[in-house]
Amino acid sequence: MDKSELILLQKKVTSLRSEGNYKESINACYQLLENGMKLNDTKSILIAHMNNAFSYYSIGALEEAFNSIEVHEELCNIHGDEEDQLNSLLALFFLHEYNKDYDKAKYSIKQTILLGKKLKHYDAVSMAYNNYSTIHAEEGNYEKALEMAETALVFAKCHEPMSPILEFRIKMNSANAYIGLNEFAASKVLIDELMNDSILDPFSRKKAQLHSLQGRWYMKQQFYKEAFESLTDARNLAASYTDIHLLKVIQEQRVALCELMNDVHTGYEVQKEYILLLTEIGKRDLALAALKLDVKHTVTSIEKRANTDYLTGLYNRSYMETTTDLLLKQAVTRNESIVCIVLDLDNLKAINDRFGHLYGDEMIKLVSQTCSATIRREDLIGRFGGDEFVIILNGVSLEDGKKKAEQLAEVVQHTKLEIDGEIIDITASIGISDNSECTTPKFKELFHRADMALYEAKTNGKNQICCR
Repeated sequence: MDKSELILLQKKVTSLRSEGNYKESINACYQLLENGMKLNDTKSILIAHMNNAFSYYSIGALEEAFNSIEVHEELCNIHGDEEDQLNSLLALFFLHEYNKDYDKAKYSIKQTILLGKKLKHYDAVSMAYNNYSTIHAEEGNYEKALEMAETALVFAKCHEPMSPILEFRIKMNSANAYIGLNEFAASKVLIDELMNDSILDPFSRKKAQLHSLQGRWYMKQQFYKEAFESLTDARNLAASYTDIHLLKVIQEQRVALCELMNDVHTGYEVQKEYILLLTEIGKRDLALAALKLDVKHTVTSIEKRANTDYLTGLYNRSYMETTTDLLLKQAVTRNESIVCIVLDLDNLKAINDRFGHLYGDEMIKLVSQTCSATIRREDLIGRFGGDEFVIILNGVSLEDGKKKAEQLAEVVQHTKLEIDGEIIDITASIGISDNSECTTPKFKELFHRADMALYEAKTNGKNQICCR
């Protein structure tokens, strides 16, 4: 994939997400992330993480959303421009709002409005004012919530091209504010308009939220039976795409309604559903805790994610470059030799074309595990995207580096991938370079020479080692 194709993929990811095709957007984000890492395109990596965050949030996968938000923020602080910072501010609002940290949420909104106006991104300004409306409503200040929603609508209409889904979200907040102000006629007009809007069709989460809002409209007026029916529709919609967190809120409301209706039988059934839901949430929380051991996403975990390749768990290109530059600097004062080995699989494209990318990914993971087990603890190994790996040997002569390369080639050749009963042979071409008696100051020069040696190995027939 070249630069122009990468830009098209960036646009595709953003378009899929803005149109509400969240699952397709997530799949495209991972494709963009992999190719962005392969071409060392920071903008693509940032766009992928940000759209992943919004897409995961929109389908209720909050932990995955927050993972992407925090990785994006970390990378944005190092590589991002003002547009990236604007996206980061928008995403951070959801994190603070979910944690009920309204002071931080309001600060994010304020900064979003200032930067959005500066960049003339009126859709972002509109979303920020709509987020203000959400916060004021949660605080019980419905007059202010309505004012902010009306301001959000003004800026939404300044945005080109027009965004019907953005206006839809704002009108939902307006209707919610009207309910809080007991202005039921005004809120009903909006709810009925939104219920009949064809734009709602692909947005299951918005449908569920709208039915829940309708339930609130009925409940506020003590029409408990109608409220229960609306909330049941909301429950069914949320269950259709497994939005656990929205389901919990809806089920709590249905339980409360059964008590108000004094309906013991229905209340019993809803309580059973609620208990099962809590059990499922508990299982997910336990699985998450066991997997991550850190549900609050500490700085350490953010740094680790920012430094590692998502497929293999090896270091990524950015970390390898930064760390090797430090090693090369130290090598000058210590008079140490550093060897760079670049290893590229010979037949990955054929595997992808014949069996699909899942098996190609499996081959990459197998080779990464094999190579990791072959090098020393103090050595570095990273994936540079695609099927290319880089190994940095510290304090090792070029001759010893060649021996290590031969060992790596041998273990890769003994690694076998089985697909539908067929054993697939794996080979690799390898290029080697060293820091030439401490005269190579930067990783890029060291890598370039090893990469040229790799090219020579490929040109000469593959499955061999060349040195420069």
